[in-house]
Amino acid sequence: MLGNKKPTSPSAPVSKPVDTIDTLIGKKTVFKGDVEFSGGLRVDGQVKGNIIARDETNSTLVVSELSEIEGNIDVPHVIVNGTVKGNIKSTAHIELQPNSRIVGDVHYKGVEMQLGASINGNLVCDTSRSEAPAGSAAESAPEPTQKVLENS
Repeated sequence: MLGNKKPTSPSAPVSKPVDTIDTLIGKKTVFKGDVEFSGGLRVDGQVKGNIIARDETNSTLVVSELSEIEGNIDVPHVIVNGTVKGNIKSTAHIELQPNSRIVGDVHYKGVEMQLGASINGNLVCDTSRSEAPAGSAAESAPEPTQKVLENS
């Protein structure tokens, strides 16, 4: 029925990871160069270059146990169980599984780290991307003004 639409909560997560693999880099593959993708990417081989998601909301990268990436990663949802030599920037969620080995900084909004995972770098919680919900007080409040009185 019209008008019976469930309201969405402004604090509900907007970004939901994709649950399909659209692209696969096989275990006997060595890919040299930057990879840009949308949807789901699984790396079973080697990538010598940066991995960047075109879709900044729900793209997912899966780095399998025997894979190795030498380059930076900029993907909203990241699942690592292999080796990454470079910085990782996850604007949503990163999962570090037991065999993950990261040499570089990890920027994240949400992180899940299992026993056995290792990071040789910094863990940086990215709070700069938190946005006020539409129509919130932070968005609608006017900027404070300062009155200056002059003597005539």
